[in-house]
Amino acid sequence: MAQTVGDYLLQRLREWGVEQVFAYPGDGINGIVASFGKADNQPRFVQARHEEMAAFSAVGYAKFSGKVGVCMATSGPGAIHLLNGLYDAKLDHVPVVAIVGQTARSAMGGSYQQEIDLQALYKDVASEYLVEVNVAEQLPNALDRAIRTAESSRCPTALIIPADLQEEPYSAPQHAFKQVPSSKPSTSWPNPVPPEPDLDAAAEVLNAGEKVAILVGQGARGAAEEVRQVAEVTGAGVAKALLGKDVLSDELPYVTGAIGLLGTRPSYELMRDCDTLLIVGSNFPYSQFLPDFGQARAVQIDLDGKFIGMRYPTEVNLVGDSAATLRALLPRLTSKPDRSWRETIEKNVASWWETVDKEAAVDADPVNPMAVVSELSKRIPENAIVTADSGSSTNWYARNLRIRGEIRGSLSGTLATMGPGVPYAIGAKFAHPDRPVIALVGDGAMQMNGLAELITVARYHTLWSDPRCVICVFHNNDLNQVTWELRAMGGAPKFEESQSLPDVDYAGFALSLGLTAVTVDKPGQLAAAWDTALTAGKPAVLDVRCDPEVPPIPPHATFEQVKSATEAVLKGDPDALHLVAQGVKTKIQEFLPGGKS
Repeated sequence: MAQTVGDYLLQRLREWGVEQVFAYPGDGINGIVASFGKADNQPRFVQARHEEMAAFSAVGYAKFSGKVGVCMATSGPGAIHLLNGLYDAKLDHVPVVAIVGQTARSAMGGSYQQEIDLQALYKDVASEYLVEVNVAEQLPNALDRAIRTAESSRCPTALIIPADLQEEPYSAPQHAFKQVPSSKPSTSWPNPVPPEPDLDAAAEVLNAGEKVAILVGQGARGAAEEVRQVAEVTGAGVAKALLGKDVLSDELPYVTGAIGLLGTRPSYELMRDCDTLLIVGSNFPYSQFLPDFGQARAVQIDLDGKFIGMRYPTEVNLVGDSAATLRALLPRLTSKPDRSWRETIEKNVASWWETVDKEAAVDADPVNPMAVVSELSKRIPENAIVTADSGSSTNWYARNLRIRGEIRGSLSGTLATMGPGVPYAIGAKFAHPDRPVIALVGDGAMQMNGLAELITVARYHTLWSDPRCVICVFHNNDLNQVTWELRAMGGAPKFEESQSLPDVDYAGFALSLGLTAVTVDKPGQLAAAWDTALTAGKPAVLDVRCDPEVPPIPPHATFEQVKSATEAVLKGDPDALHLVAQGVKTKIQEFLPGGKS
């Protein structure tokens, strides 16, 4: 039986080491689906409940494995559905390859069923590499280049393969005019280091500083040890962009935690008071959370020159690999004998964690959402992977989860889309089937995407050597982050029709799938619930009834923001008195003895 184009596609993916394709079937990829059957499901076809979830799972896999994620969908609606996940990959710089079907070549241009202009549709999201394969001889080079581009540029790429071509016999490119060969699937990438004069200039800036601050992002993940050494020599504090939350342990006394609107008070103070800033592997976009312009001399390190010198007026820009560049920089740095700046940072950090613990202990009706993550932090395995969704629950992931050991964590950073928490967790489990995975998901995101993907979790969990996949639902029946944005940013009361969610029994649904499920509606049940979920021999859902009126007030909230929220209450916001009382009880913890004023 002749090898088809679909057969060769899967063969080449296997040669690249691709072990699974996150996908949903449709007649636009029937030829490839048939090839999965002939290939004994190698690579594995992982069936999501929706193409968008397939793309999110591929992003999660790529984020936590460091390898390229592959997703696949049919033509027309399937290709459209992939887009949100692919934009998530594009904005967070994640290598993902999308394989999409297209109407048969003989029908193109004839307004045929499910025919859309995929070249136009994917032109932006797959701008680094997008190609339609129209003859068999084109496929090896196209697929190889899609994978290499995704890996080298940390981006999504796309391959469009018409339905009829998938079933045609495969023939390799020849040594002939207008045919393009390819090479075996192997790639190694350099670790470039900036020129010596640039390193000298960067060292001069850092050595001259008396109050050094370091900001790390996901690009510093492979340079954790080097960042620690630079922080020790310079006496710096280290703040973390949200995508870099897992770069350094929060047990290090000079790590100030997350930065930005969801950030911590010591990170805010670190940037407010420093005179020197070193940015490593971060494209953190919110300059209002960085030092005032002109306040600090700044150095930035980034592998991609496109993203350097963009967010702050940097004096020295070092284009290179973070770890290799820091190793070259370290011998040029001189140790600072005056440790008063470091002592101040460590005092602020210790005080902040005391404040966080106090805020999590504040009584709420029924459960304080901060306590959900604080209790997790006390018992989380040191090799766990944590995924977070977008919403008010993200605040508690950013502030209350203490990273230590080999814990990894991520979320939709730049796109900040709702719904990737559970499919990210699925991707993480396929990347590391031997590690526990925990997803922190609001009930809005759970209703949008997560409930359906519990079916996927139930279907595939027997493939994972450590079957623990814990989905924690912050159940408050409110689209809470937007509710608070309406209050704090616009001074508007909660609009019930847009913000209130129908009540759903998340634990009951999980039980119907054969998963472990625990309902929590009292604070005293939290610790035991986490223990149950983390020791279960199968995936689990924690359905935690949270108080929606615990405000995600930033630690540096302005008077105007607090005033706007108060005005919204006075305009008739539901449960106004409870909201005010809860906000005051929580916020006042920062001003009690041991807190930071």
